[in-house]
Amino acid sequence: MGLHITGDAAADAVLDDHPFALLAGMMLDQQYPMEHAFRGPAKVLERFGSLEPGDLAAADPEEFAALAATTPAVHRFPGSMAARLQELGRIVAETYGGDAARIWTEAADGRDLLRRVMALPGFGKQKAQIFVALLAKQLQVRPDGWEAVVGDYALEGYRSVADVVDEESLQRVREFKKQKKAAAKAG
Repeated sequence: MGLHITGDAAADAVLDDHPFALLAGMMLDQQYPMEHAFRGPAKVLERFGSLEPGDLAAADPEEFAALAATTPAVHRFPGSMAARLQELGRIVAETYGGDAARIWTEAADGRDLLRRVMALPGFGKQKAQIFVALLAKQLQVRPDGWEAVVGDYALEGYRSVADVVDEESLQRVREFKKQKKAAAKAG
């Protein structure tokens, strides 16, 4: 895959090696800088020893929350995100046999892929659209109709994590988001 989202080669390698890590990183990308969110799965792997969805789901919730809160924390809100991460693991284990990649490899088309992602905890429509765009742009997962379901995230540019391939593109995405917020405020 060769993802370059986190600014940390080891954390990016975890995203490359574990489809669940990529999914979990996207889930964690909420009220937290995106590169830190996507580093979260590497922290979990280092501390917990596994990124197997069933293992995460079966972990003691209090112990898992403590692991997520250990400095540097997995997220700004480690307790709630640890619970959400365990729920994500449970769904992937039960629905997809523990193989997160099945979410996208078995999708009938772009609409089905978006529906599958939106059914996961922490994925509203916009985040699901960004994740589908990330799969398409960086992993070449392009089921029929993916462009239509992701809207502007399919376009060339620097709109989201789907467009982050290095430090420069990360800064350009940050600038785009800052401009969008300022425009919304000026409203």
